[in-house]
Amino acid sequence: MTFNPLKEKGLPLEKQQRNWHQIVGKPYKKQKVDCYTRTRQILMNGIEVEAWGCKHQFNRFMAEIDDKDRANISRMGRIENQQQMTCNWMCPEDQSVLETTLGYEQVAVDLTAWLAQNEPDKYVKETFDFGLLEDFDHLYRYAQYAYMREGIEPNSIVQNQTDVILGRPTQHHHNCNGLRLRTHYDKNTTTPQTKVNILTVLSGEQQTHNFYAEHGFMYGDHVLRETYAEIKDVEEEHVTMYESLIDPAETMFEKLLLHEFTEVCNYYTCLEDEVDDEIKKYWELFLDIELGHLQIASELFKKYENRDPEEIIGSEIIIPCRFKSQKAYVQKVLEKEVDKRLAPEGKYYNSMKEIPNDWASYSVQQKAAEISAPSENCINVVEHYHDRDIVEASDNLKNKEVELLEKGLQKKASAHNTVFPDKLQKMIDTHEARKEEKEKII
Repeated sequence: MTFNPLKEKGLPLEKQQRNWHQIVGKPYKKQKVDCYTRTRQILMNGIEVEAWGCKHQFNRFMAEIDDKDRANISRMGRIENQQQMTCNWMCPEDQSVLETTLGYEQVAVDLTAWLAQNEPDKYVKETFDFGLLEDFDHLYRYAQYAYMREGIEPNSIVQNQTDVILGRPTQHHHNCNGLRLRTHYDKNTTTPQTKVNILTVLSGEQQTHNFYAEHGFMYGDHVLRETYAEIKDVEEEHVTMYESLIDPAETMFEKLLLHEFTEVCNYYTCLEDEVDDEIKKYWELFLDIELGHLQIASELFKKYENRDPEEIIGSEIIIPCRFKSQKAYVQKVLEKEVDKRLAPEGKYYNSMKEIPNDWASYSVQQKAAEISAPSENCINVVEHYHDRDIVEASDNLKNKEVELLEKGLQKKASAHNTVFPDKLQKMIDTHEARKEEKEKII
């Protein structure tokens, strides 16, 4: 059965206002919540922030619309703001910043892996794969702190659906932002799937940046605070990278239409996949609301551009993401591309061996790591707690950790506190030896 969003009327704008009790709702219970209910909540929070921001930009820069249409855009922005509150407020008070952070990085890993496998544009797919290995490493770095500070086993959050092991080392994610800029798609030939995919991952990365900006200072541990700052800066690069894939020639009416369509597609998928009956009710309501917004955006598009909305979004729903385990795919990309870097020119990618000595990102990395790399300190510190780093992955992948580090680690521009492969191997050997000693005693 096909679902054409343009033929669905949705909830009229005048019926979308809710009271505070309905807006705030009840949070989920962190001890019982399915990890992918949490990822949907986090993603839709970001989707709503992006949609809300789009409407404010629309009204700031669009002079040619009449007062009635401008008022409707403003009213839609108010509703987006209220939906964002509902999504964000699903998070319970007893879920720590670090626990929530692991959820954010699980979103980034499993969402990006899904998108990469369902992306028709090879260049965009390669960009998704590149970003994937950076977010994968962020999950690993935060997992060390979660264990040390709060005794959190990563699988209590990711529930064995996402591997926790190092990726492309975070200290090597810092680049000249000019190199992060990608070649944008052509708005006239690119599929709606690609456009929705990019807006979806962009919204998630932007929200991750915002969360770290607003919460990273909330721990007293200075090294952890610096790690949030370091990874927040990488998320800024990710926002730059993903937004640069969008054709800047799109009109504001096209952008408004695509934002509403992206919301519809994501809520449609949330509704289909949700396992929590109480939260599912919100996805059903919000899908209805966004269908109403899509109708307004479609009418504006026809009125001001005299074009058919199907030219932009087609006539069928798109599935941006099915949140499910992506372990096999992530491992494949990890083993193949952990040494990949942004090419110095041409907006492509090279292996680390092909990067010249005057690569623009080296100076950025050297300055950033002038004192130390906070993301490397997490491994140095966890050694004192646990002999070695916290890794939750299959034995097959776990046994390749030192090999992966050897392949993905740069010699140039590495911080003085870098954990090199020989040290990691020594940590692993020490841990195994002490484990054997304990087993003999028992």
